[in-house]
Amino acid sequence: MVADRTAQGVLVCLSGPSGVGKSTVCQRLVRRLDAMLSVSATTRPPRPGEVNGRDYWFLERADFEARIAEGRLLEYAQVYAGQYYGTPAEPVAEALAAGRTVILEIDIAGTLQVARRYPDAVTLYLLAPTAGDQQQRLVGRKQDTAEAMAERLAKADGEIRKAKECGAYKHFVVNADLDDTIDRLVAIIRAAASEHKENSGV
Repeated sequence: MVADRTAQGVLVCLSGPSGVGKSTVCQRLVRRLDAMLSVSATTRPPRPGEVNGRDYWFLERADFEARIAEGRLLEYAQVYAGQYYGTPAEPVAEALAAGRTVILEIDIAGTLQVARRYPDAVTLYLLAPTAGDQQQRLVGRKQDTAEAMAERLAKADGEIRKAKECGAYKHFVVNADLDDTIDRLVAIIRAAASEHKENSGV
């Protein structure tokens, strides 16, 4: 179910372990590229200050599973504490058909699903300079319980290995300096957009 490529924008999938700065990077990319950041759906409860439709679409489990059955999610996964996360398909397809750049902040399982559906997607994996840096960033967020934080940290090494081995990611970028990271990612995305236009004859 891929839209007409001659009318498509660029789809960007950005992943990385917890604490690496994905959300900050995505927000900066949206401003630099005038892109659309896809709002994911989830069954987890909102954290303090989160707004439905801005941070996530917060859905009941039955509603989420109905959307899976109806094919209304571009990708989905069941992750931390058994909660579902996924990307509503329609807004992404509509934005791409209108020629916009769309950014998905998703996990490895989601990227694998998206890459099968959109093989031209720009797939990026963000890394912290060191494991110590990653842990310090995660502690500094103060958004997770100690148990949840320990679970995320324990999974990080395995996630990075999987990202490198799964073949879905075209680019691995170390987020040592935020401005430098954004410059590098913008260059990657703009190069992909130029190549896409040349291949599609736009």
